[in-house]
Amino acid sequence: MENKPKVTLITGADKGIGFETAMALAKAGQQVWLGSRSQNRAKQAVDKIRQAGYHAEGLVLDVTKQSEIDRAEQLISEKIGYLDILINNAGIALDNHEAAATLPIDVMQKEFDVNFFGTVRMIQAFIPLLTNAKSAKIINISSNMGSLGLASDKNSRFYQVSSLGYQASKAAVNVATITFAKELEDTGITVNSVNPGWTATSFGGRDLNQPVPQGMQSVDEGAAQIIKLATDADNQLNGAFTENVGYLPW
Repeated sequence: MENKPKVTLITGADKGIGFETAMALAKAGQQVWLGSRSQNRAKQAVDKIRQAGYHAEGLVLDVTKQSEIDRAEQLISEKIGYLDILINNAGIALDNHEAAATLPIDVMQKEFDVNFFGTVRMIQAFIPLLTNAKSAKIINISSNMGSLGLASDKNSRFYQVSSLGYQASKAAVNVATITFAKELEDTGITVNSVNPGWTATSFGGRDLNQPVPQGMQSVDEGAAQIIKLATDADNQLNGAFTENVGYLPW
């Protein structure tokens, strides 16, 4: 595999941090596959990368639909036969910081279906292709809001945050990271969680026409740690929860 390109699949890659990551990894010489729920948005994102002179392919991929996941796995299997990097970036936040006592169960279920179950579905489906790579990586996009350590620390700014569905789903992603990191450590596949941080994207329904709030970072800053891990040739980090400035408590 030494002379073969690094092949990377990113879910939710048609905009925001996902697209920023895709563009950067394509520039780094990786063969990037962009997953999107919309064929049109996938095509638009791929066209931007190709127009910049880099390689990209698009996939219609809704992580809540096993049939679309299976179809994506089959396509990459038939065309390439291996996958070096899986970046589970697709995510939603629907809570709007509503009190846990009144937050509808169906809202939380939707968040879990994308953020947690979608991540697990993707990992389970792509383990065979990742195993076919010489040294593979799974990067799960989590959140500092999913840190139990920060949420329970009275000195942390997250102590007053209440977003039960989103926070719990990202805490569950972190448990998945730990579990798969241990289970796959003898296969050459590493598994890590990354916190992008509070980033100037449309995530969570933010209006991009509004001014950027103070303290909100740029999209390239939000993607930086993901890109760092995805381009790390050593691939020794495993079972960790990191952000741009270092490690985070689980």
